[in-house]
Amino acid sequence: MPGVKAGEDPLASGASTLRGGAEGQETANRRERGRGPSLSLSSSQSAVSAFAWLRAERVLRAHRSLRRAGRGALRAGLDSRAHTRASMAGQRALLLAGFLLPGFLLSEAAKILTLSLVGGSHHLLLDRVSQILQDHGHNVTMLHQRGNSFISDFTEKETSYQVISWLPPEDFNKGLKENFDFFMKEALGDRYTFEKFLSFMEQLGLQCSHFLRRKDIMDTLKNENFDLVIVENFDYCPFLVAEKLGKPFVSILSSSFGAIDFGLPNPLSYVPVLHSFLSDHMDFWDRVKNFLMFFDFSIRQRQIQSAYDNTIKDHFPEGSRPVLSHLLKKAELWFVNSDFALEFARPLLPNTVYVGGLMARPVKPVPQEFENFITKFGDSGFVLVALGSMVSAFQTQELLREMNSAFAHLSQGVIWRYKPSHWPEDIRLSANVKIVDWLPQSDLLAHPRIRLFVTHGGMNSIMEAIQHGVPMVGIPLFGDQPENLNRVEAKKFGVSIQLKQIKAETLALKMKQVIEDKRYKSAAVAASIIRRSHPLTPAQRLVGWIDHILQTGGAAHLKPHALQQPWHEQYLLDVVLFLLVVTLGTLWLCGKLLDMVARWVCGARKLKKA
Repeated sequence: MPGVKAGEDPLASGASTLRGGAEGQETANRRERGRGPSLSLSSSQSAVSAFAWLRAERVLRAHRSLRRAGRGALRAGLDSRAHTRASMAGQRALLLAGFLLPGFLLSEAAKILTLSLVGGSHHLLLDRVSQILQDHGHNVTMLHQRGNSFISDFTEKETSYQVISWLPPEDFNKGLKENFDFFMKEALGDRYTFEKFLSFMEQLGLQCSHFLRRKDIMDTLKNENFDLVIVENFDYCPFLVAEKLGKPFVSILSSSFGAIDFGLPNPLSYVPVLHSFLSDHMDFWDRVKNFLMFFDFSIRQRQIQSAYDNTIKDHFPEGSRPVLSHLLKKAELWFVNSDFALEFARPLLPNTVYVGGLMARPVKPVPQEFENFITKFGDSGFVLVALGSMVSAFQTQELLREMNSAFAHLSQGVIWRYKPSHWPEDIRLSANVKIVDWLPQSDLLAHPRIRLFVTHGGMNSIMEAIQHGVPMVGIPLFGDQPENLNRVEAKKFGVSIQLKQIKAETLALKMKQVIEDKRYKSAAVAASIIRRSHPLTPAQRLVGWIDHILQTGGAAHLKPHALQQPWHEQYLLDVVLFLLVVTLGTLWLCGKLLDMVARWVCGARKLKKA
C-alpha cells in the first residue's frame, strides 16, 4: 500500500495519520476559539472530520482487542469447531462495535437548553426529556416558568439538571391564571369555543413579551452559548426564544399529528385534518369534508400564530422578523410524542421521529393499600380512573355524582384519582370505589387484574395504556384529547363518551361494553405488541438522533428542499398553470389555422365555380 512501510499494519498507519490530523485540528480549533465564539462552516466541517478520525481509531482499538482475544482463544487449544464458533462470535461483536461504539465514544457532552414555559403534562414531558439527556452525559439546563403550572397541587422536585426559573409580573400571572380557570370551566360546561382558546393564546403571547423583556435572563442564556435548544409546540414563545438566541433547535410535538403544520406531506385523501374526526379510511363525502376542513384549519392556524404578532414586532428588528410558520419548518428535528400503534400510517420526513412512551418507567409492585383493595374483588379485577391533573381540579359536583353512580353498577373495584378532601359531603361514595389524591398510574396499568382505564385522553396516559395493553373509555375535554380518542376508537381498543352525554346509565353501559367485549382487549394487546417491538426504546431514539445532529452539525441532510419552497411550487401549481396556458394557446392557434385553411378552401371553391 502506498505510504505504508513493509511489515506495518496499514490500519495502524492510517490511524496514526488520522490521530495526527485530529490533534492538529484540535490545536487549530483552540486557536479559533481564542478569536471569538463564531464558527465558520469550514471549521465546523473540520471538527466533524476530526471526530471521524477519532472514531476510526477507537473502532480500530476495539478491532485489535477482539483480534487479540481470538488469538488467545486459539492458543488455548480450541478445536476447529469451537474456534469457528468463537471466530463468528468475534465477527458479530466487531460488527456490533462498528455500529455502536462510534455513537457511544463520540457523544461528547453538549450544552442543551430545554424551554418549559407551560405547565401540566407539557412540563412533565420536557422534564423527562431533560432527565434522559442529562443521564446520557449532556449538560442540560431547563428554563422553567414558575407560577403557571395550571395544576393546583403541582410541586417542584429536585432534578439532576440545572434549572433557571423566572416568574412573570404578579398582576399578569394572576390574570393569566384567572383566564385559564375560566377557560377550563367553560370547557367542562361544554361551552368550549375556538374564540375562547384564541383569547388564552393571546395571553400567552403577552407572557412571551414579558419574558423577552427580561434582559438579564436573555443575556444569561446567550452567555451560556448552548449547542442546542429543545422546545415544545403548545406555546410558540420557545421558538421565538431559540430564534433570539440564534441557536439550532429541535421541537417536541406533545400532541398527535394535525395540531400544527410543520411541513409534513399531507395527502387529504387519507390523512384526516384536525377536528374532522375522520380516520384514514374515507369515502367520497368524507374526503369532501376533509378537503373543506383543511381550509378552516389553515385559517385557524394563522389566527393562533397572529396572537404573537405584536411580540415579534416589539422584540425583533424590522427586516429580520421571523414568521412563525417558517420557524416551525426550521426545526432540525421533530420528536412526536406518539407511536405507530396509535397513529394512522402517513408520510413522514426523515427528521420526524416517534418517541411516544418516553414517560414509561420500569414497572414496580403497587403499594400495599392498593393491592389490598384490588384483592377484595378477586377475579373481577378493577377499573382505573384518572382524568388528568387539570381536569380533576375542575370537576363539577353533578359530574362527580353521575360518575360515582355509574361506578356503582360495576362488579369491579374502582380506583379513582380525586382529592378526598374535595369530595362533596352530600354524595355518598359507592362501596366499590376508592378515591386517592395520588396513584402510581403506570404500575396500576401494568397490574394483571386491571380491566379498564377511564381517561381524559391525554397523550401520555394513552401511551401508558397502550404500553400495557389496557382498553380504554375516554372522556375528552379539549385540545388534542378528542383527536387522540378518535384514534383509539378507530383502532378498536376503546370507546369515548362526550362530557355532555355523561349520565350514570350511559357511562356504565360504555364501561361494561369494553370490559365484556374481548375484542377491545385483543386490540389493545395487539397495539402493545406494536409499541413494545420497536428495535430501540423511545429514550434511545431521542438520544441517538440528538447525538446524530450534534455530530453532523445539524440536520440539513434530513430536511427536503420542499420546506423552503412556496406552496404553489410544492403543489406544482405553476407547472400546471404553465401547461394549461401552453395547451390552451396551442388549441387556440390550431383553431385559428383551421379557420384560415377552411376560409382558403371555401374561397378556392367559390373562385373555381366563378
